Amino acid sequence: MLRNPPHWLCGTLLLIAIVCIALLTPVTASAAATKASQQEVAEALTCQCGCGLTVANCNHPNCEFSVPVRSKKDTMLAHGMGRTEIIAYFRSQYGEKILSAPTTQGFNILAWTMPFMALAAGCALIMFTVGRWHKRPPAPASSETPAVDQAAVDPDLRRRLERELRERI
Repeated sequence: MLRNPPHWLCGTLLLIAIVCIALLTPVTASAAATKASQQEVAEALTCQCGCGLTVANCNHPNCEFSVPVRSKKDTMLAHGMGRTEIIAYFRSQYGEKILSAPTTQGFNILAWTMPFMALAAGCALIMFTVGRWHKRPPAPASSETPAVDQAAVDPDLRRRLERELRERI
């Protein structure tokens, strides 16, 4: 365990904990929220005609799917059924593909949490990498001329070079 963890690591872990707690806390519906409007129920169901829209927004006037579903939904609402009951009915008829948003239970919880976990992991990786770059000692400055072994230089050539340099300057 780190004795003095970097400040960015503590902040990242705190952010991850807050996101996980917020996503995993069960959402409770009030009694007023169980009475659904026609629009809420229709937006919770995906049209199966191939348009990719919800039943409420399907733009085909004579859609073979959304028109009967809307009338069935209106009948169910008139009989006093709630939003969850109506959605459960259509879900049992058509499966998970009828839902316009994944449920927050079971394997579908990954659809809600994975983007946030990937974002947090990416931020932690970037902060870790930048921290390591910051702590790395600077590379030694390289001179433009390579180091010359003084013992390998011929003394006669050196004297000649020095003499010619003095004459030209």
